[in-house]
Amino acid sequence: MRISLPKFQGDRTIWVMVLFLYIVSLLAVYSSTTTLAYRFRAGNTEYYVVRHFLIIILGVGLLFLSHNIRYSYYSRLSQIAIYIAVPLLLFTLIRGTVIHEASRWITLPVINLSFQSSDLARLALIMYLARLLTRYRQDINNLQGSFIPLAGPVLLVCALIMPANFSTAAILFITSLVLMYIGRVRIKYIMGLLGVSIVAAAVFILILGSMPGGSRVQTWQNRITTFIDKDNSSTYQADHAKIAIATGGITGKSPGKSTQRNYLPQAYSDFIYAIIIEEYGLIGGFFVLLFYLILLYRGIRIAHKSPGTFGALLAAGLSFSLVFQALINMAVAVNLLPVTGQQLPLVSMGGTSLWFTSLSIGIILSVSRSTEDEEQLGNNRNDGQDDSPEANEYNSENEIIEFTVNTRGN
Repeated sequence: MRISLPKFQGDRTIWVMVLFLYIVSLLAVYSSTTTLAYRFRAGNTEYYVVRHFLIIILGVGLLFLSHNIRYSYYSRLSQIAIYIAVPLLLFTLIRGTVIHEASRWITLPVINLSFQSSDLARLALIMYLARLLTRYRQDINNLQGSFIPLAGPVLLVCALIMPANFSTAAILFITSLVLMYIGRVRIKYIMGLLGVSIVAAAVFILILGSMPGGSRVQTWQNRITTFIDKDNSSTYQADHAKIAIATGGITGKSPGKSTQRNYLPQAYSDFIYAIIIEEYGLIGGFFVLLFYLILLYRGIRIAHKSPGTFGALLAAGLSFSLVFQALINMAVAVNLLPVTGQQLPLVSMGGTSLWFTSLSIGIILSVSRSTEDEEQLGNNRNDGQDDSPEANEYNSENEIIEFTVNTRGN
């Protein structure tokens, strides 16, 4: 009896890079959660790594499922997702679970699972913005007819995320601007939106800081002050991250030999990159960075080859968002940026964050898979092997136009 195995389609390089990052995640989480195990699990060091392994397995399932859905369906799904994400963000601000003085989480009843609504909002907004840019592509530089409908969802979603998670709102906003640039929106419109947003954010911060509940503004100020003033006594996290990197050297202490995991807060999350360098050295840190850069390159390549505007924007936006967040996390770990609270995608311990990242990569692979299918159909038709209606159905998609992400019209 022949057993048929599931087909993993799309860009093979991305599949390999994601597999490597999952493996790095398991090793790093197992090592960095030792302190947690002794504090909360009576020394059961396997508890967290087993739980993380199950989270990864579900993430792989979501990745496989999303990559098998034709990317054009995500255009419609983005409408549903954005309509769900906005009320969830509002609910999170008002009634969300508060952790570390920030209301970022929603705790689901019965199963007692917490997730950040901003993870859903980030994926939903990128998909929805790609849909709108595709829809208005013929009249993209019409200020009232096109640009304002584009800018509205971006400002709304980022404004709802900002009070509790400034760094996520900033990353999402910059990603949206990059996506608009790729979508051929005029530079003056993009710069105007940037200027208005900076002024609005400054006013909002001043108002929030003057209110009794403005503790988040104080947190942001402390992080910036700590980063600028190296002699500040509040540099605890940055100091231990630098110790981890310095003692790791070129080749590292070897897996499981980290000492700074016992001192670094969020060693398994925000500062997991410092633990990776401590145990695997600068060589290990370089390869993790290389994996993300390869993901960005392959994502841009997929966007470049996509025959449809929506697919190209989808692949480019999700790739940039994922890698940009990773670069921010690594920059914080090596003390190039103030502490932001951003996790390392696919590596840091977490549940819903890893799942939404897996979904994002699955959507990128869906674009790649569809592109490969269309290229194969084109080759078959050129060879006279297949002129069936099924082979030609891809050409009937009304949104497919000639599109190259690295060229811009006037």
